[in-house]
Amino acid sequence: MKTEKICHCFGAGEYFGSPAETEKADMVIVADGGLKVTEKYGISPDFVIGDFDSLGAVPENENTTVLPVEKDTTDMFEAIKKGAEEGCTVFHIYGGTGGRLDHTLANIQHLKYFAEKGLRLYLYGDGYIITAVKDGELTLKGSKGGYVSVFSLSDISEGVSLKGLKYELSDYTLDNSFPLGVSNEFTGEEAHISVKNGTLAVYFTYKKGTVFI
Repeated sequence: MKTEKICHCFGAGEYFGSPAETEKADMVIVADGGLKVTEKYGISPDFVIGDFDSLGAVPENENTTVLPVEKDTTDMFEAIKKGAEEGCTVFHIYGGTGGRLDHTLANIQHLKYFAEKGLRLYLYGDGYIITAVKDGELTLKGSKGGYVSVFSLSDISEGVSLKGLKYELSDYTLDNSFPLGVSNEFTGEEAHISVKNGTLAVYFTYKKGTVFI
């Protein structure tokens, strides 16, 4: 039985092919220039949020929230926050990578921020996804030879275990100053990535058929 409420968020970054099938989402939220993409593919957003500097004009949508240009958060942050307020717990973020590197880095920080509030975010790039895991586990199954990299977003992540990957770890401590977990590989079996205390960023190559839970 489905328990999580899924939100798809669209930003003003780069897209690599058509967006995912939004009929699988419980909610669609657009951040600023992401509206051009949803309009292109005939996707009707539930909410449109932004300062609209990327879009260039305020859209005529009754569910539009206009934010000030000068603020301490990004449009995407506010879009995710709105989804969380509406009860969403899993977020698939498109158009959140590419383009300006600072916005990509900001979205990676969002992964950590919201993971520490009990939410799971998946940030889509060009053939890859990045997510964050706090004090928990992620199960993946991808094509043999596909890449998986694990980094500590916390100062220290304790009790890190990697099972079912080419290079395994057991109850290891990672820190955010050295990329020990870069360039691991899928073996074709289920991979289990877990951390007892801390927050991990998990990067994995993605194509149709990749399973992630």
